[in-house]
Amino acid sequence: MERNLILKGNLCYSQDSKNLIMAKNSFLICENGKSVGIFQKIPEKYQNFIIKDYGDCLIIPGCTDLHLHAPQFAFRGFGMDLELLDWLENITFPEEAKYADLEYADRAYQMFAENIKKSATTRAVIFGTIHIKSTICLMDYMEKTGLKTYIGKVNMDQNAPEFLCEKNAGDSLRATKEWLEQVQNRYENVKPILTPRFIPSCSDKLLLELGNMEKQMKIPVQSHLSENPDEISWVHELHPDTDCYAEAYDKYGLLGNHEKTIMAHCIYSENKELELLKRDSVWIAHCPQSNVNLASGIAPVRTYLENKMNIGLGTDIAGGFSESILRTMGDAIQMSKIRWRLVDQTQAPLKLEEVFFMGTKGGGSFFGKTGSFEKGHEMDAVILDDTDLPYPHSISLRQRLERMIYLSDDRHIKAKYVKGKQIF
Repeated sequence: MERNLILKGNLCYSQDSKNLIMAKNSFLICENGKSVGIFQKIPEKYQNFIIKDYGDCLIIPGCTDLHLHAPQFAFRGFGMDLELLDWLENITFPEEAKYADLEYADRAYQMFAENIKKSATTRAVIFGTIHIKSTICLMDYMEKTGLKTYIGKVNMDQNAPEFLCEKNAGDSLRATKEWLEQVQNRYENVKPILTPRFIPSCSDKLLLELGNMEKQMKIPVQSHLSENPDEISWVHELHPDTDCYAEAYDKYGLLGNHEKTIMAHCIYSENKELELLKRDSVWIAHCPQSNVNLASGIAPVRTYLENKMNIGLGTDIAGGFSESILRTMGDAIQMSKIRWRLVDQTQAPLKLEEVFFMGTKGGGSFFGKTGSFEKGHEMDAVILDDTDLPYPHSISLRQRLERMIYLSDDRHIKAKYVKGKQIF
């Protein structure tokens, strides 16, 4: 539980998207929850710090999940043969409606919190549902995990089934304000985030007032962008005055104009949309597993990296069926290979260094200086024990890390720290 401590082991972290730093049998010093740096010998100043010796284990920064739906955890793996809009109508909306029942929400969110706590994720940005009490229940459970999260009560007042649709913009806004009043200053680890589900589910009035709320209350925003061709066509029908999907958010002040914004997917973002995302420093949540499960497409991640845009990874539970960001790193490489082979051979497949960066420092930057062991970064760490994955001869730290990304599960996570505090 110490905020001043030293972790000993094989340290792996990103300096940037091209450089993966490996420090064998070294000491990571944490003071007041922040990294002091990595040393081969402990400086005199820190000799009295508690040492946690993890032997030959790998120690990596905690992973950040920029996009997932907590209420969908209970039905992950359902309807994976459907496309996005059909999946929402037939699977997602009926399941999310169950969260009107607080007892159901309590059972489901306890399961979600316990599982995410055991994963390699130390920070996450999460969708709830339209229900105030259930969203607060989710926030309460996530607070107890010790993970750092943003959680949003969803807004949707149109183009949704009656059983999961707020009556009008006024009701949606009143519910959002009531929720924000109840959770303000309630938590140490959890913060609220405004969450219009996506453009088709929100009326013009609702989008306008959420934009005003973002500006006045200085609350970040999360939503979906350019995930599916049918969805994009729908947005154009609803907002014919815009040239691209992102512009529909932008005209209401919901594209990072004032506060930080995450847009999930961005599979079909080109030209004008890309310019808007870069202009407002929007974080892109790349969700490769969901994108293939729902037949949405494969995002041009190489374009975003080369343009030095903010990009991280998302599991997108339950469009994705695994809550592991390590698994998502492997998925991102695989999907980029398919895109390179079948869509655009000018965009080289992603490298290990790039996806590891996206899952740690890239996504972690939404929370500030996190996701790396560089000096001054908040010290989130995951200890990976690969001793039950033998090999006939010695292999490099990079090879061990790559193997853990493709083969690991929760059983390989020996310990986890968030801002210097041991979670387990």
